[in-house]
Amino acid sequence: MDDEGFDEPDVKEGAERTGPRRGRLPGGLTLRAMTPNAITTAALCSGLTGIRFAVTAASGTDPVQVAEDWRRAVAAVVIAGLLDGIDGRIARLLKAQSRFGAELDSLADNVSFGVAPALILFLWSLQEVPRLGWFAALAVAIACALRLARFNARIDLEEQPHKSAGFLTGVPAPVAAGLAFLPLYLWIATDNPLFREPLLVGPWLVLIAFLMISNVATLSWSSIRPRRNVRLELMALTGLVIAALLTEPWLTLSAICVVYLAMIPVGIVRYAKVRRQRAAAA
Repeated sequence: MDDEGFDEPDVKEGAERTGPRRGRLPGGLTLRAMTPNAITTAALCSGLTGIRFAVTAASGTDPVQVAEDWRRAVAAVVIAGLLDGIDGRIARLLKAQSRFGAELDSLADNVSFGVAPALILFLWSLQEVPRLGWFAALAVAIACALRLARFNARIDLEEQPHKSAGFLTGVPAPVAAGLAFLPLYLWIATDNPLFREPLLVGPWLVLIAFLMISNVATLSWSSIRPRRNVRLELMALTGLVIAALLTEPWLTLSAICVVYLAMIPVGIVRYAKVRRQRAAAA
């Protein structure tokens, strides 16, 4: 629920409750409000389960089972990202936005997209150089926490240049977690030991950490407005991408990461154009 609005609480602090209303649980919590928060909790559990699979893989001896556990670890975080992408939209659809939901979402994101990727990648590759590798893993976890704290601190500010123009500030935490796994995607897809080298994985994680907390304008869904004459083609492309995810998930995820990285300069250029237009209007 990264960009949701907030409603006033249903029951003010100190007000007397004469009994639960229809559709409410005791204490004033509506069943409608529980749905998005339950999805957020499921995302948190999925991220934590990814850590569990990574621990099992790191201590395993059967090569086939170890490889399967690494796949499950990554898949668990990807599922957490999908759940995180729908909880805020469901909250807005049900008009169940709340301050509690926003705080729960931030805490869940910190675990699923900061702590979980850091631990999984450390156990997969970086523990071969534990001192420097641990600092690279910490960079991702700390950057995720700082990004979420920055978002929460700005949530009530009226003046947010990037948001008002339809852009995001830096790379979102779920996307950053997916990008951090790029070497692991390629290793699973190709079985090439080069992608597991700590000297490759460590600097990559530091770069992702920087992108998370940077002030770089990145594209959001609202800033992507395809022309009417290519919408059918984009619908067909979406179907092909889903089919590719089902047949070749790891290569497809790698390709999605490459496309997103290529779109970062596009976001920078488009936002610079918006700034020039605003300056001219002012």
